[in-house]
Formats: sequence, C-alpha cells, structure tokens
Amino acid sequence: MTQDSNLSTKFPLWVPRPVEETLEIYADWAAHYDEDLAEAGYDTPRRIAAALKPYVQPSARILDFGCGTGLSGLALRQAGFTTIDGLDISAPMLEKAQARGLYANLWQGLPGEITGVTAGQYSVIVAAGVVSLGAAPPETLSLILDCLAPGGFIGLSFNDPTVAHGSYDAVLTQEISRGRVELLFRENGLHLREPPMGSDVLILRRL
Repeated sequence: MTQDSNLSTKFPLWVPRPVEETLEIYADWAAHYDEDLAEAGYDTPRRIAAALKPYVQPSARILDFGCGTGLSGLALRQAGFTTIDGLDISAPMLEKAQARGLYANLWQGLPGEITGVTAGQYSVIVAAGVVSLGAAPPETLSLILDCLAPGGFIGLSFNDPTVAHGSYDAVLTQEISRGRVELLFRENGLHLREPPMGSDVLILRRL
C-alpha cells in the first residue's frame, strides 16, 4: 500500500467492507497512522474526552474500545481521566498503543464481539471513530450496550459519511425506542481538517 498524506486518496476509508480487508488496511497503516492523522487534523478523540467530563469522574475505569494506536487514550489522559483499558482487533495497532504507556490493560479482540469483557464490567466505554463506515458495523453499538453497566456512559462518534449512510443512526434510534439507552449529548464538529469532514460526538447513558 502506498503512503499518501491525503486520507481521501489513500484508500476508500468510509465505505462498508469485509473485516479481513479492514484488518489488512490497519495493519499496513499502523506504522504511520499517527503521523497521517496529525497531518489531517484529527480532532474527534479530544472532543469525545471533553464531552465526557461533565458526566464521568476522572478516576472511573474506561474501556477504550477500538483503541488503535492509542490516540483516544491519549486524549482521555490529557482530559484528566486516569484509568484506561484498551481493546483492538489489530495487533500492529496495539503494539503502538502499548508503547505509549497510557493503558492499565491492553488486549486483542476478535471481530464481531467485545472480547474479554463481561456484561456490566465497565461503567464507561469510549469508541472514537470506531462504530462507523469502514470500521465496526452498526450492530456494534448494541454489543457495547450489552457490556455497559446500568447507568454507565458511552462516548462515541459518527463521522459525516456514517451519519449520511443512516444505518448507524437506525440502530441508535432502535436502542432508544427499546428503552436501553438515552442520548445526553450530540454535537457536530471537526473530525478532519483535510479532507474536510465533520463528525457527531455522542454521549449516551445506559438505562
């Protein structure tokens, strides 16, 4: 795969794809992922961490689901959160996250499940840029809810292509109508500076 600083031409990021292809993309990308996203002006992890602060104590144990190289963990730590675990399906990404020294625990998961997490184990789960087109499928939101303690919080994001697709919001609407979760906060803001793109940051509470 040829390195390209423009994420819009690197490969088709924001489209549905088989999980095997997603794993290959992120394995190849891990070595220069942080540099690419810094150049692109990736701001969603910071915005999620800031949005969580009114609802979550700094000492709360947080699961960074789909932690990648640890950019979300870094944003959480910079926002004052002190105890963060990380889970990702990409071993090369996890190696980068491990090198940051931010996480209390890190482990590799399997596609289609929240590996190593029991129901109600966490009161806070963050998924920055994870439950979206080109990454985890829409039903992943329901899996996260299954692992969250009643009264717990989810901080996540839907980028603009994900919102336009509609399938992710359809799952969210279904879960709200079932009385499993309530939406506390939703705000559109900067996702990437280049290519220009926004994202909705959402804070949900498990009922």
